[in-house]
Amino acid sequence: MLTPDATEDPSVGTDVDSVLRVVPPDGGGFLLAIEAQGRRDPDKAVSWAYYLSYMAAKHELPALLLVVCQDKKTADWAAGPFRIGVEGWTALSVHPLVLGPGNVPVILDPEEASQDLTLAAFSALTHGRDPNAPAILKTLAQALAKADPESRPYYSELLEIGLGNTPARDAWRKLMSVVGSYFPGRGTLVEETFLKGKAVGEAVGGARAVLRTLENRGIRTSAEIRERITNCTDIKTLDHWLDRAMTVSAANELFTEDD
Repeated sequence: MLTPDATEDPSVGTDVDSVLRVVPPDGGGFLLAIEAQGRRDPDKAVSWAYYLSYMAAKHELPALLLVVCQDKKTADWAAGPFRIGVEGWTALSVHPLVLGPGNVPVILDPEEASQDLTLAAFSALTHGRDPNAPAILKTLAQALAKADPESRPYYSELLEIGLGNTPARDAWRKLMSVVGSYFPGRGTLVEETFLKGKAVGEAVGGARAVLRTLENRGIRTSAEIRERITNCTDIKTLDHWLDRAMTVSAANELFTEDD
């Protein structure tokens, strides 16, 4: 998991929902940027082109864009290609991979979902407006209950963000209650649960969230700083550190005289 923000300037607005560094067993690693798209957006051609170019240059890896849609019309549009240039000459073009209700199966068997959590998650995302959406989400929730603790919060938040402002998102929030955020600042149930101190092991989860946020932003932490964070049991202090972890340029900037 990498930070999805492609720039330190928040006004540019080129972040996508999720970025993964994929490392196949036979080599040939690449970056996979995942974007949930609910409608046609003419501005996406430029922002997607910039994002893929920036990430490929920054990490020195090939980059792919996966667009997840909940309706066929948007999926057909998202397939592109999106060309940038002048009339008669294309200087740059973007060719997204697209998942939609037309090419992702409906998964209603918890055992099948457990065997491929990623496919099950994409099934829930692409069929979020389907009449079977509640059953699909319940199937994924049952599969996640058996998944390893590291995977569970990632898929949970990816679903919540990708479902957007839909009834399916509300249904998903009712199904999920876990600790640790992979998407700080996005207002998901996972993050709210941590911030309000409702989860079991909240101090441990809070320290992990702070350290993960720093790691995802590429900020190094010394052994002394990591020990200070992990030994902290005050939820209010951890809340402050998590907020600062999203903006600081060095790990020691987390701490103030009041901490």
